[in-house]
Amino acid sequence: MAAPAAARAAAGDPAAAGRRGRGGAGLVIERILPAEAVAEESLGSPPPAAGDFLHPEEAAVVARAVPKRKEEFAAVRACARAALGRLGFPPVPLVPNRRGAPQWPSGVVGSMTHCDGYRAAVVARSGALASVGIDAEPNGPLPDGVLDVVSLPGERARIRSLTALRPGVHWDRLLFSAKESVFKTWYPLTGQELDFEEAELDFEEAEPDAGPGAGTFSARLLVPGPVVGGVRLGGFTGRWAVGSGFVLTAIALPAAVPAPVTVPDPRGEPPAPVSGSAASPA
Repeated sequence: MAAPAAARAAAGDPAAAGRRGRGGAGLVIERILPAEAVAEESLGSPPPAAGDFLHPEEAAVVARAVPKRKEEFAAVRACARAALGRLGFPPVPLVPNRRGAPQWPSGVVGSMTHCDGYRAAVVARSGALASVGIDAEPNGPLPDGVLDVVSLPGERARIRSLTALRPGVHWDRLLFSAKESVFKTWYPLTGQELDFEEAELDFEEAEPDAGPGAGTFSARLLVPGPVVGGVRLGGFTGRWAVGSGFVLTAIALPAAVPAPVTVPDPRGEPPAPVSGSAASPA
């Protein structure tokens, strides 16, 4: 989210070759994506020469960056170009805008994420999805002090309860990741920043058919939401999963928003319409 850069840095927000695509063998990210989305991910360290495979426009962006940053930047774009190729798009440059968000080809929505040891990209045709946001984080606790910066009091109370019930999931890290996915979904629709405290999140119990490390979440916007398909959204819903040592979250907002679904506000206020479910996991 737009929030203190220090919070992201403290949370370990850094950031490539590995397993491939929707036709490949069990991608972690595909557990939380709808069929309309095409995903590529890779695990492990990026190849040392990853930075050599950038378009000139991209190379200029990281010309002064340290080698690790260049490798991460290139590796996640390799995932994105592979995913775009499966949609029938050429390997175009993916240059970040002023906010750092990738600029996708016309007719495409997408999202990238990377952390140490993992990177992924998801794309879809804009006729199928209005926006998509994904995030990956190491499945470990947030550093001391970060949770207070990125969460609301009610969220912290729910994190404590969930941690007591299911200590195998680092719920504070999951909250951070889900808020990142909220921002990545929000920003292409609005072109505006969204602070951590401007969306309140809640998590659902893991779905019985999704395994012990998966579930859903809802995000209630505390500021006016974007209008999609003639509907002003009050929030988003998404999915989360834990696997291969990482916490993953995703929101996929349909281009044709269905009739608004309302969810209770944990603070007891009237419910607001939310949309953007990641649909059934692949």
